[in-house]
Amino acid sequence: MASDLLLCLSFGCTVALKPTCLSTQFRRPGDYIIGGLFPFGMDTINLTARSEPTLVTCERLFVDGLIWALGMKFAIDQINNSTSLLPGVKLGYDIYDTCFEPVVALQPSLLFLTQNGTTSIGVLCNYTDYQPYVTAVIGPHKSDLCLVTAKLFSFFLIPQVSYRASSEKLSNKELYSSFYRTVPSDKNLVEAVVLLLNKFGWNWIATIGSDDEYGRGAQGLFLSAAGNHSICIAYEGLIPTDLTDPKAKSQLEETIQLINKTKVNIIVLFAFSQPAQALLEHSIRMGLSKKVWIGTEGWVLSDMTTSIPNIQRIGTVLGFIMKAGTVHGFQKYVSDLFTSVQQDSYCQKSIESNHLMNSDMLGTHCKQCDRISLHDISSVLSYSQIQPVYIGVYSVAYALHRALGCTHKGCPKATIRSWQLLHFMNTLPFEVNGESFRFDQSHSTNTGYKLIFWHWKNCTLTYLPVGDYEESLYIDESQIQFHTADKKKPTSECFRQCKPGQIRQIKGFHLCCYDCTDCPENTFWSIKERSTCTPCLEHQWSPVRSTQCYDRSERYLFWNETLTIGLLMLMSIIIFLTCLTAVLFLKNLETPLVQASGGKLSLFALFMLILLCLSSCLYIGKPSNNLCMMQQIVYALCLNACFSTFFIKSLEITLVTEFPWCALTFLHWVTQGRAWLLVTLCLFTECLFCFCYLHLGPDYMVRDYKSLPTEVLLVCNTESWLAFALIHGYNGCLAFVCFLCTFMVQTSGKKYNIARGITFAILIYFIIWIFFIAIFATLKTVLRSVTQIGTILTCSLGILGTYYIPKCYIILFKPDLNIVDYFPNSIKEGPEDDSR
Repeated sequence: MASDLLLCLSFGCTVALKPTCLSTQFRRPGDYIIGGLFPFGMDTINLTARSEPTLVTCERLFVDGLIWALGMKFAIDQINNSTSLLPGVKLGYDIYDTCFEPVVALQPSLLFLTQNGTTSIGVLCNYTDYQPYVTAVIGPHKSDLCLVTAKLFSFFLIPQVSYRASSEKLSNKELYSSFYRTVPSDKNLVEAVVLLLNKFGWNWIATIGSDDEYGRGAQGLFLSAAGNHSICIAYEGLIPTDLTDPKAKSQLEETIQLINKTKVNIIVLFAFSQPAQALLEHSIRMGLSKKVWIGTEGWVLSDMTTSIPNIQRIGTVLGFIMKAGTVHGFQKYVSDLFTSVQQDSYCQKSIESNHLMNSDMLGTHCKQCDRISLHDISSVLSYSQIQPVYIGVYSVAYALHRALGCTHKGCPKATIRSWQLLHFMNTLPFEVNGESFRFDQSHSTNTGYKLIFWHWKNCTLTYLPVGDYEESLYIDESQIQFHTADKKKPTSECFRQCKPGQIRQIKGFHLCCYDCTDCPENTFWSIKERSTCTPCLEHQWSPVRSTQCYDRSERYLFWNETLTIGLLMLMSIIIFLTCLTAVLFLKNLETPLVQASGGKLSLFALFMLILLCLSSCLYIGKPSNNLCMMQQIVYALCLNACFSTFFIKSLEITLVTEFPWCALTFLHWVTQGRAWLLVTLCLFTECLFCFCYLHLGPDYMVRDYKSLPTEVLLVCNTESWLAFALIHGYNGCLAFVCFLCTFMVQTSGKKYNIARGITFAILIYFIIWIFFIAIFATLKTVLRSVTQIGTILTCSLGILGTYYIPKCYIILFKPDLNIVDYFPNSIKEGPEDDSR
């Protein structure tokens, strides 16, 4: 056979110098027409720029598709010459190009559906007696195309037999009831690939599929099966099929870069020859390190991939191809055909034969075919698998033979509808060259797979069989020479030992692959729970990557802190100044200045300022519920006592300056002994509000575990803001009344303005409280206590500095001003009767 082929090749090379009529060999009339859909060409024009529904053509010949079509022609010619199969019946054929595009495959598919003898498709309620142009259809080869055409043919129940489409979706008999295929489903292929990976112990891999139905479908099945066999997917991706797309190059480059990052040694590629060629070219150009590539028949046997420059650099290639026997006589048939199409008489006869069929509405079936020679297809012809096409044609022929009721003597002349063939295709086996075949329940034939190895020797590629798969996988590992230095299989695993304090973070899609991730703060790793980080208890904490938790230390404002010492020193200074002021006032109690300032009431106010400063100590040290409760009460009462003296003095000034006509009547209520009654009344009112504060909900101590990372913050929390507002709001109202009574009071330049000191003291109080509320509401640390202490001390210092210190200055440095004429409102304290 090989010598015959070489002889024919040499002859074909000498005579194929002028155009042939090979393009006319794909139509023949007959009693029953079988349609054919084959990829003669590829690289269609830009379909997105198509503005009119004109005929779509291809620009480049796809040799494999041409050979498959010749395989169909060979099978039909054999059957027509047979005396045992369909004796006396002549089968015709009409074969069209699909260009790898569904939109192209639809055109001849619609032609096949036209009513026999016409160019129109009948619209009927019942298609039982409908006679389409073809009895059955062989092809197309891609799953994408079959998913489109199979729905059309299944509606009319026209048998469609694909010789390459392997998508598992096509096994759905409800959607594709008349679809058959002479190849196994992708489900079988995926099982073989998974067994191969397990056989070699490879569980860390990348998988890539072409962005079409075949690639997406096979990859989806593989991902599911890999998960069930503890195979980890480091990367899964799709590569574009439309290589004219401007984004295609960047997508391919990104895929290679991502594979490089995963550092896998095994790549499983589900793709047809064109996208596979583009991916492999980019991997070589970008310097991808050598890998083990596990491929499928879609690309491992393609001349497009094997002819890539420097293809040996990609590493080791293993591929599963369908088990297919040799179709005897096919190569000689092709060589004879190429010889015949050179002869004018043969071409004229072919043209006349084609005229007996309906007019060829779709133009030349394979316009590129007339320009090629036998030499151009020789490399593909030597290994191209024709048997699936061959078996597909024979399956239709046997079904027709049985439907007609043929015998060895002949077949009766009868009208057979396409749907009548389905029963015989579903139930009965058929024999081809002594081998029995039958379609299973999913309308497929599972002949099994061969595992081949790309063996390079002296830059010559040989497809070396190294195993096979039917129900189990057999591999002859001694025949495989891997790309590694020692020619042994490379490892591809994704397991490493995690350190204490780290957990396994699943990497990819399955449990067997993971990264080691540190346990975050406030969690820890334990031997009992290796896969998760256990949270610490609320009163505990832990650093990153910890194996245990630690008790939180308590945090509050300690007595020995630098900040505390600074605040205590400030408090001591203010208390010292207040005591000096009190002593000075006591020694000059009978002078007009001290009497105008309030006399003994001023001494009382200074004493309460000292207590107010000392209340700062309540905010230092470990807080408790009782301490938190006392803080607000002591602060409110001390401040109220101070403000009540200002309140008495403000009323006195208002009576003297604003209501002089009734001053003598009411003045004794705010001076002398009754002034103390008003002070007591103010304090009693504040005590009532403090009682409400205790009843509504006093401040209480809380443990804050969230604000600090390693400590528990002990702070006083406000339970009732209404109670808080009552005790401090009353002081605010008292201060506001004092401000209203004094801020407009004016005196002549020769008189001292007592009201001005009260006004400034109250203003400082309000300013401090505005800042205090804004800061206090947002702080959640020990600075909250510092803010409260600061508020107390600055408020005390403000009152001391604005009201009392200026008077101390007059007593010490301006004693000549300490006279009744300079302090007109000075009223000497004494018994009530004397005052009258």
